Amino acid sequence: MLETYVKKILRARVYDVAVESPLDEAAGLTRRLKNRVLLKREDLQPVFSFKLRGAYNKIVQLSAEEKARGVICASAGNHAQGVALAVRKLGIKGVIVMPQTTPDIKVNGVRNLGGNVVLAGDSYDEAFAHATRLAEEKGYTFVHPYDDPEVIAGQGTVAMEILRQHTGDIDAIFVPVGGGGLAAGIAAYVKYVRPEIKVIAVEPEDAACLAAAMKARKRVTLEHVGLFADGVAVARIGEETFKVLKDHIDDVITASTDEICAAIKDIFDDTRSIAEPAGALALAGLKKYVAREGCEGRTLIAIDSGANMNFDRLRHISERTEIGEKREGIFAVTLPEKPGAFRAFCAALGKRNITEFNYRYADARDAHVFVGVQLRQGDEERRELTAALEKKGYPVLDLSDDEMAKLHIRHLVGGHAPIGDERLFRFEFPERPGALMNFLTRLEAGWNISLFHYRNHGAAYGRVLVGLQLGGRPHKELLESLTTVGYPFQDETDNPAYKLFLG
Repeated sequence: MLETYVKKILRARVYDVAVESPLDEAAGLTRRLKNRVLLKREDLQPVFSFKLRGAYNKIVQLSAEEKARGVICASAGNHAQGVALAVRKLGIKGVIVMPQTTPDIKVNGVRNLGGNVVLAGDSYDEAFAHATRLAEEKGYTFVHPYDDPEVIAGQGTVAMEILRQHTGDIDAIFVPVGGGGLAAGIAAYVKYVRPEIKVIAVEPEDAACLAAAMKARKRVTLEHVGLFADGVAVARIGEETFKVLKDHIDDVITASTDEICAAIKDIFDDTRSIAEPAGALALAGLKKYVAREGCEGRTLIAIDSGANMNFDRLRHISERTEIGEKREGIFAVTLPEKPGAFRAFCAALGKRNITEFNYRYADARDAHVFVGVQLRQGDEERRELTAALEKKGYPVLDLSDDEMAKLHIRHLVGGHAPIGDERLFRFEFPERPGALMNFLTRLEAGWNISLFHYRNHGAAYGRVLVGLQLGGRPHKELLESLTTVGYPFQDETDNPAYKLFLG
């Protein structure tokens, strides 16, 4: 299998549209991590992503008859731009089906390339289904974003360039994984040519379809997929890609949203470029690998796979970066409600800076505060600070890993409401006009909304926190009603941050 893919990679026609991207040393990361860190800069491609390699290689090899009928694809952005550039270069008809939730920067990028965009559905799966129907009706050739040998071969040219650009020792190459096309292409080439080099896949913690497949030894479908790193938000690893990856990937590492945000900042600090979340994913995995292995003096390469970032998202990312770098801890602390208590608490923190402090009077006895504290020594210092505060008599709840607290509670601290039958849910809404009205329309009449928090992060999906009153009806009945709405949700009623600040 590997030899077949290597031949395809060597014959791949990608340089009609792609450039040989540089392999740059990240000087700041190299010093900090005590390993030589190199970034393969696929963010510098004409469409700011590696995806044009596979798309063009697939389309250019179609027969004259297939080209005359035209091509179609489904994509949330980067693959779409690759297909749009390819069809423009070849002068053939191309239809690009994108979810209605796709960020404007990606839709406009496709249209600016002359792509014929059709917006359909709220998710990639719905766009994919629409594209397949159109392909059957119109006779278009479907260009899959990852599960196709020619697409995989096109992406594999990234590995060919790396081994040509750096002929010395390489200990590991870190590759972001969604459907697996880039990882399969890189693994096939590297393991055939330089089998001693580790190829390590990196996935978001909330979209780890390859990790699940490796554990089960077969492809599995995730029940829920997180959407922060939308470029790799895939519920099931590709069939063709898994044939390669199951035997030729050395490890799978997962990264949290905060760790991805920190990696985006790392890339900016070293290159002054802004990676999209999927683009910084490999570096987040590289950093976790170094921390886990305690290695020094090695040569490690991360694929910076894309830079199609909505500017609006930077606000959310910058909020999360310090936590991802372990330079900030988020805590709920109970202080006595009396004059001088805040000053005494600041003294208890020592010389640490307070980065955030949220408080509203709740009762005459205790004050519950939401506080961010600057850290210098990461998780170890966070644990030591928690213990030190508890020793001084302060009840402390560490919220640094509580997603709901970081997304919503920090913006809602304002005292308890006298609602005895409230239930709290965290939703993901498609980020498009009418989504809220759709929610309210589908929600069965009779449920009273007692809390609502939403903040636009410039992503494909909005994160919404909703409080609903039971009004004497069974909890099971409310869950059934919410299921019919059709938006993914989590019950957060037992979340300790909610109980402390709002419940």
